Formats: sequence, structure tokens, C-alpha cells
Amino acid sequence: MNRLYHVALSPFCRKVRLTLAEKKIEVELIEERYWEPSPDFLRRNPAGKVPVLRLDNRMMSESQAICEYLEETVPTPPLLPRDAEGRYEVRRLCGWFDDKFNHEVTRKVMGERVWKKVMKKGYPDSKTVKEGLSAIKFHIDYMSWLLDQRRWLAGDVMTLADFTAAAHLSCLDYISDVDWNRSDAVKDWYAKIKSRPAFRSLLADQLPGLPPAPQYAELDF
Repeated sequence: MNRLYHVALSPFCRKVRLTLAEKKIEVELIEERYWEPSPDFLRRNPAGKVPVLRLDNRMMSESQAICEYLEETVPTPPLLPRDAEGRYEVRRLCGWFDDKFNHEVTRKVMGERVWKKVMKKGYPDSKTVKEGLSAIKFHIDYMSWLLDQRRWLAGDVMTLADFTAAAHLSCLDYISDVDWNRSDAVKDWYAKIKSRPAFRSLLADQLPGLPPAPQYAELDF
């Protein structure tokens, strides 16, 4: 059985889960408390990070590398354009959200409001949370600008860039930290992604002691 070692509210794990589901690759989800690394987990990935995908008895790590491997080995439905320019734009936006958005928003908000509680590392730092919530406005405005020119973030078809952005935003939406009223274009984009069959398992996630926001699993917000 193929397995994905993951954490429910990790955007990197969610990106891989969305890719697997979109390509109809069945896996068993194994919750991995990476902050309490076991010898078995470190053997699977010495970097001590999730996600780790066991696929056909091969261990793979790093979310972008995993997703691109899946794209090359299971090309239907495609999540990367065929042309070099289109692939560049998808990869650029994947990097934008996994690097810039993650550093400026996800780590600050989720790190303080969720992971400190889960890892028993004290109370959230309100200044850091405010910085993250302020930064998300810039990113929503940037997404809105992209969507004014395109049907999806990287072009006229849905790609891995959309899954990457949605993975980050869905984690924040779990704790109701996205102002969807800031941009109708971004809200409509997220509603389209949220209603895809690939998204169903994400909407069923429950973190013990931290229930999702009321609108989290509602397809129409």
C-alpha cells in the first residue's frame, strides 16, 4: 500500500495530497508528529520533514519534487503546461507561495496560533500573528491582480500553482484567518478549487483540540 506520512495542517503535505487525489492515486495517510522524530521516521527522511511519500516501495521527500515526479509518471490530468514558458510560470508561483507566502504568512500565523499549542511551546506571540495577518493582504491583492488577467493563477487552466496556493490558504482558513471579502476574484477562485473532489479529504481534517472554523468545510463559504 502506498503511504503518505503527513501532518493535516501542513501546506506542503496538502499540496501533495491534492496532487495525488487529482491524479487518482490512492494512498494511506499516516499522521507523523515530525517534531517528535522517531528513528523510523528519520530513516524515511533524514531531514526530519514531512511530507514523505512511499510509492511503489520508494521513499520520496520534498513536496515540489514529489509533485513533479507524479506529474511526469502520471501525466493525466496534467498539472503543468506543456510549453516551457507555462511551466516556468507555474514553478515561479509554486516558489512564491512555498517560500515568500510561507515565510511571511503561514509560518507566522499557523506557527503561533496552531503549532505552538500542538507542540506545547507556550502562548502565541500577538505581534508575530499581526505581522502575518497584515502580510496576507498583499498576497491576496497580488492573486487578485493575477486573476484579473487569467482564469487561474498561472494561466487559463488549473495547475500545480493553484494547488500550492490553495494548500496554504486552506490551512489559514481552518482557523478563519483569511479575509475572503478583500477580493471577489480570489474568493471565487478558492470556491472553485474547494469544490473539486480532490479537496474533499482536506475539508474532513480535524486537529484534536482545535476544531475548524464554521465556514471551513462549506463549499459556498
